[in-house]
Amino acid sequence: MGEITTIGLDIAKSVFQAHGADASGSVIFRKKLPRSRLLSFFGSQPPCVVAMEARAGAHHWGRELAKLGHTVRLIPPAYVKPFVKRQKNDQADAEAICEAAQRPTMRFVAVKSVEQQASGVVFRARDLLVHQRTQLMNALRGHLAEYGHVAPKGVMHIERLVAQIENPDSEIPEAARTSLKAMVRMLDQLAAEISVLDAQIAQRAKEDVVARRLMTIPGIGPVTAAALVALAPAPETFRCGRDFAAWVGLTPVQRSTGGKQKLGSITKAGERTLRRLLVIGASAVIKQALIRGAPAGSWLAQMLARKPRMLVAVALANKTARIVWALLARGGIYRAPALAV
Repeated sequence: MGEITTIGLDIAKSVFQAHGADASGSVIFRKKLPRSRLLSFFGSQPPCVVAMEARAGAHHWGRELAKLGHTVRLIPPAYVKPFVKRQKNDQADAEAICEAAQRPTMRFVAVKSVEQQASGVVFRARDLLVHQRTQLMNALRGHLAEYGHVAPKGVMHIERLVAQIENPDSEIPEAARTSLKAMVRMLDQLAAEISVLDAQIAQRAKEDVVARRLMTIPGIGPVTAAALVALAPAPETFRCGRDFAAWVGLTPVQRSTGGKQKLGSITKAGERTLRRLLVIGASAVIKQALIRGAPAGSWLAQMLARKPRMLVAVALANKTARIVWALLARGGIYRAPALAV
C-alpha cells in the first residue's frame, strides 16, 4: 500500500467524509468522521494535500488543517462535479474532490484569513440590507399605486410616497395606512444601518494603502476599492489581467468550434459583488463623459461613437478590472494614458 499524498474531504455540518489516496490515485482509506473527531484524525495523519470544495466553512477548516501542517487546496464546486462518476453521495463527493485535486491543471481558491472574511461580511451585510430596502420600496410603490399615487424610479423619489402615507388628508384608508407606516419605519431603520456600514467601508478604504491606490482609477470609489481589497484573491493567483477579468465574469462566453470563434454575452462567473460595482463605476464614468465630453480620439470616445452605452459600460468595467490587477500585482497608482497627437 502506497503512502498517503492526497485526502479529499467532503465537509458538512456534523458528519464529514474523507477519501485518502496515494500518488498514483489508488485508494488508501475511506472514512466517515464526526465533527468532534475531525481535527484529531488529521492530526494523526502525515502532512499531505487536503482538498475541499470552496463552500461554507471551507476557509475555517482550511486554516485549522494548515495549523496541523497539511497543505490545503480549495476547489470550486463546479470543477469537482465532472469527477463524480455516477451516484451523488458523500463518499462519491470525497473521492471526486481527491481526484480533482490531483489534476495538474486544476485551479484552486486561496484560503482566506479571518480578517479577509470579516471584511467580506461587511459587504455581504450591506448588500442584504440594500436588497431589503429595495423590496420595501417596491412594496410601497405597488400598494400606493392601487390608490393612484406613483413616483419616478430611484431612492430619492420614495419620499413622495412617504409624504402621501403620512398625510392624513390623503385617500389612503386608515387600515392600510397603519401597515404602510410600519413599512416606512422599517425603511428608515434600514437606511440608517446602511449609512453606518457605508461609513465603516469608507473608513476602511481611507486607512488601507492598497485601497487608496485603487481609488486613483476612474470609476473606483471607497466602496469598490474596499470591496476589491476584501473579496479579490491575491494577484499572484492570476497569470494576467485578462484572467482576473475572466474571474470577475466580465469576459465573453465562448461557443467556438470548427476553428470559428463565436463570442456571446459576458460569463457572469466569479464574484457578483465586484462585477456589479465595477459596472456601476464604469457607468458613472460614461455618464460624466457624456456630460463633459470624452477626450477626442480616446478609447472611450471611439467606443461611445460606435457601440450602445451599456455595452461600453461592460467593456470599460473589463478594462478597469485589468488595470486593478496591474496595480495589485505591480504597485503604483493609475496614470491616464497620453493621447496620440
